[in-house]
Amino acid sequence: MADAKNSKPLTSTPPRPSVLSLNINSKSALYAAYISVLRNGGIFIPTTRSYSIGDEVFMLLSLMDDPSKLPIAGTVAWVTPVGAQNNKAQGIGVHFKNDESGIEARRRIESILGGVMQSGRPTHTM
Repeated sequence: MADAKNSKPLTSTPPRPSVLSLNINSKSALYAAYISVLRNGGIFIPTTRSYSIGDEVFMLLSLMDDPSKLPIAGTVAWVTPVGAQNNKAQGIGVHFKNDESGIEARRRIESILGGVMQSGRPTHTM
């Protein structure tokens, strides 16, 4: 019989957030991926990896000709599965966190998109 004094308590370590890399090379691709309807802004990331709503993710985002990568923490807000209606790309919608990196990402993206954000063109998100 096991001695209770010698047994180790079970500890649950939360899983580390996934790290994703996304390179957006054009204004039209940025428009298609940006999620302006989320409170802190967000972005669609095409991926075949399995995610659940609420999963924490960390991304490195490259925008057009800018050599720097924006490090952004976020939460999966929705999942577009393989074979989704209207041939939508498989991937995840990531809601930026309301922290310095999320605020900076939203500011940079919205300054690049400017008036295009009011366009009625379809996106990966709507």
